[in-house]
Amino acid sequence: MFNTSTICILISVVVYLAGMLAIGILYSKNNNSEDFYLGGRKLGPIVTAMSTEASDMSAYLLMGVPGLALFCGVAEASWTAIGLALGTYLNWLIVAKRLRLYSAKLHAITVPDFIAARFRDNTKMIETLGALVIIIFFVPYTASGFSACGKLFNSLFGFDYMTSMLVSAAVIVAYCAMGGFMAASVTSLIQSLVMTFALIVVLFFGINVSGGWDAVVANAKEIPGYLSLTASTSIQATEAGRYTPFMIASTLAWGLGYFGMPHILLHFMAIGDETKLKLSRRVGSVWVVISLGIAVVIGIVGFSMAKAGVIAMPESQSAAENMIVNASHALAQVGVLPAIIAGIIIAGILAATMSTADAQLLAAASGVTHNIINDVLGIKLSDKKAMLIARLTVVGVAILGVIFASDPTSSIFRVVSFAWAGFGATFGPVMILSLFWKRCNKWGALAGMVSGGAMVFVWKFGVAKLGGVFAIYELLPAFIISAVVIVVVSLLTPAPEAEIVEEFESIGK
Repeated sequence: MFNTSTICILISVVVYLAGMLAIGILYSKNNNSEDFYLGGRKLGPIVTAMSTEASDMSAYLLMGVPGLALFCGVAEASWTAIGLALGTYLNWLIVAKRLRLYSAKLHAITVPDFIAARFRDNTKMIETLGALVIIIFFVPYTASGFSACGKLFNSLFGFDYMTSMLVSAAVIVAYCAMGGFMAASVTSLIQSLVMTFALIVVLFFGINVSGGWDAVVANAKEIPGYLSLTASTSIQATEAGRYTPFMIASTLAWGLGYFGMPHILLHFMAIGDETKLKLSRRVGSVWVVISLGIAVVIGIVGFSMAKAGVIAMPESQSAAENMIVNASHALAQVGVLPAIIAGIIIAGILAATMSTADAQLLAAASGVTHNIINDVLGIKLSDKKAMLIARLTVVGVAILGVIFASDPTSSIFRVVSFAWAGFGATFGPVMILSLFWKRCNKWGALAGMVSGGAMVFVWKFGVAKLGGVFAIYELLPAFIISAVVIVVVSLLTPAPEAEIVEEFESIGK
């Protein structure tokens, strides 16, 4: 039988999930595919900012980053956070406005659609490759979110991992398939607020039960290199290793991934008034810096909570990712009101998961329906049939994600990092060069996408195993190689037609 605190948490979570479904129903009357995928390009600046960043900050914000900081100290978690913050700001500053203007001019509603239209690729190779990459990498990315839900309910309520994951996935699929982009964006705005609340409450609760900030720092100093930005360690280490400049550079490379994230780029394409992107950039960037900073500090506080016996001392990084879940359970034991607050914290973890998963599912659906069925295969569907196929694709990708996430011992942070590298290296360089280099052509774009995506696998499962300077995050070398290939191949092949160049030069005038 559940006790009072568990019932309070459960009620908070159920109310939250019901609210998300209600939003899906509210926005279920999409008139066409542009409404479903881009909300009719009508997003306001605040919704754009917060929904973009909430869809970015998946379960790794409330589970992955705190877990990494708790188990391995501040180095990797902090450099990752710094890279993400820089990448967020630069993506808003450099890419957002020009992509919004360019994609609208080309009537493009997906990332592969934009790249193909930008280069007048009549071969359909760019669109086919782009859609396949989206599906391939979004399955494990979405799976990491489903896994987070399964871990959450299993550790907190003792529910079966698979059952918990299936129920969570069903709710996400339901409101996403019904309401499309607007439902996903509005829920993401709400979810960003819930995530913020969760981070702040856990931070102050953890410091309090650990004996104060001085105790937190003193405990952290007991682990060699735990608070150093240049040391590689863990709570099980007897001595620290070096976190080398190469490792720092590769970790900072997380920021490069933003330039190629389809679910983030779609938000740029969807804003209603591009002149208000400055406000979106400021709001979004500030939220990312604060939330990631708190997530790292929570990991440090989590170690002291474990030392104080408030939560269990984790034996692995995967186990450490349950830190906020365990902290919420401890908070719930204090009384009814704290239990309700703990329920909101759990809803915050769900929010982090759902706000990313829904955006990913929509991007995957657009890849199948718009890019493959409509453009590549040339099957013209009515809006009604296109919407049906899109919704069925959302369900199909979710099923693959559930299958992929069937292993409860997998690390959320590591799964996300690989998918992030895949998108960043495949779409990042071609997105930047297509927006800002008029000599770039379709052959360079195609070669860069292939080389970038392939190098992620080659480096991750081959070169990195050599160790030493080669043991770096696969996104960095793959991104560089993709950019170089795009430039070289574009220069070795015929220049773009005059019409394409004129169109390029007209953007922003």
